Amino acid sequence: MRRTRLKSICLVSGGLDSLVSFLSALRKTRVVLALTFDYGQTAAKREIQSARQICRRYGIKHRVVKLFLPASGICRKKNSLKQDVKSVWVCNRNGVFVAMAAAFAESMEAAIIVTGFNAEEAREFPDNSKKFVRSANLLLKYSVLTPVRLVSYTQELDKAGIIRLGERLKAPWDILYSCYAGRKKMCGRCLSCRHLTAALKKTGLWKKIKRKFEYAD
Repeated sequence: MRRTRLKSICLVSGGLDSLVSFLSALRKTRVVLALTFDYGQTAAKREIQSARQICRRYGIKHRVVKLFLPASGICRKKNSLKQDVKSVWVCNRNGVFVAMAAAFAESMEAAIIVTGFNAEEAREFPDNSKKFVRSANLLLKYSVLTPVRLVSYTQELDKAGIIRLGERLKAPWDILYSCYAGRKKMCGRCLSCRHLTAALKKTGLWKKIKRKFEYAD
């Protein structure tokens, strides 16, 4: 007898990590909804556009949730090449995202919230870490009445590993958007772009995707 897959809600920003985690969720769960958050970030329009295209391609219902978060980091327009963790940090962003997703999950009787965390950024961003996931799941035991847990199918991987997994899952790189600048093409210079381009070069996919960047050395 075939086991029924659990229902899931995916957080999709249009970026590398959430895209590949979403593709994994399509294989492991029954995705009933994808959420994209507009919290005042500079790239909101492009992220929503990319996420919408991804969901349309796979036939998944997509919803944009508008939030207010105190302005910091990537909620401001920053063109500096010297971006670091502190300059792009958004106060309690992932904590708020998980809480909102849990409300949708409980209302739709979904058992899983899927997000795109990774081992590389977990070293610098505590809200990407395994400890964050474990703590969030402890909170979810008390904040919802139905069993809901947070998972990331990219948690153990660095950016290069995520790209390799994406290749195996036939990721639609043509609609990927993983940049803080919010312009038509990814800037190639912000912190997110630098992480992505380094991984693309490491995996040999740089030539295939570099046309999507404004700055491609």
